[in-house]
Amino acid sequence: MVDSIAEVMNSNVRAVTPDTTIREAAQIMRDADIGDVVVSESGRLRGVLTDRDIVVRCLAGGGDPDSATVREACSTELVTIPRQSSVKDAVHAMRTATVRRLPVVEGDEVVGVVTMGDLARVIDEGSALADVSAAEPNR
Repeated sequence: MVDSIAEVMNSNVRAVTPDTTIREAAQIMRDADIGDVVVSESGRLRGVLTDRDIVVRCLAGGGDPDSATVREACSTELVTIPRQSSVKDAVHAMRTATVRRLPVVEGDEVVGVVTMGDLARVIDEGSALADVSAAEPNR
């Protein structure tokens, strides 16, 4: 079994600034085929914006994706995990913080993101969540 977060994380990390529009962030996610972007300002991690944040915190409330900014919709109470952490550490961090994604850091730099689906694929390869997470996205 894989034990290291570095082996399961997605290193296809995209970053935006807090002043990026929601539409621009959504297009970055679409083009990179990812469900989140990290929010950084002056080289520091400030938040994470997920596809769900866009829907719940912007669109469902009537926000205009062309004028609403990432700052208005991103999660800023962050839980990160060091790159050298184990899969068990990541599961514990997700449970404790009740989050589905964790930015993976090396020093001050975000080097990846690990998701609940990533962990499901290595913990229980036969689970429905692992199957769904490994499937090609619908387009």
